[in-house]
Amino acid sequence: MGRYIDDILQPGEKVLYSTNTHWIFFLPAITGWIVAIAFFVVSGMVPGGTPMLLSLSMSALSAIFALYKTATAWFHRWTTETDVTNLRVVHKTGFIQRQTFEMSLDKVESVDVNQSILGRILNYGNVSIFGVGEGNKTIDTIASPLEFRNHITAR
Repeated sequence: MGRYIDDILQPGEKVLYSTNTHWIFFLPAITGWIVAIAFFVVSGMVPGGTPMLLSLSMSALSAIFALYKTATAWFHRWTTETDVTNLRVVHKTGFIQRQTFEMSLDKVESVDVNQSILGRILNYGNVSIFGVGEGNKTIDTIASPLEFRNHITAR
């Protein structure tokens, strides 16, 4: 499966910048894996019988949760594209049910970046694009939001 942006480029249009959702989407999965490993380690430290079985069961449940969160985060990153071309901003999410947002750079009125303290440290945030007569769109948790904004506003 090719990239969405490659399928919709107009003659003379070039991709100037591409970004995706930040790896922070994997944080619940990472936490789940840490908890699963911790329960597994604890199961080796407790005496056999019910405590060990309980720890192994909690480890297995945490691993199943972590595997689910890993798969959903990976799928979300895989099916999300955010690009700036020399003519427009394009954001696509979804695989079977696709949702797209496209706005001509000429119609962009302003671009706002919202970052938390952790977002500033890890370089991710939400970008809101406001258009003239076209409404607005907020793109959540993208990597390098300031660089993305600069590619939209620089001319």
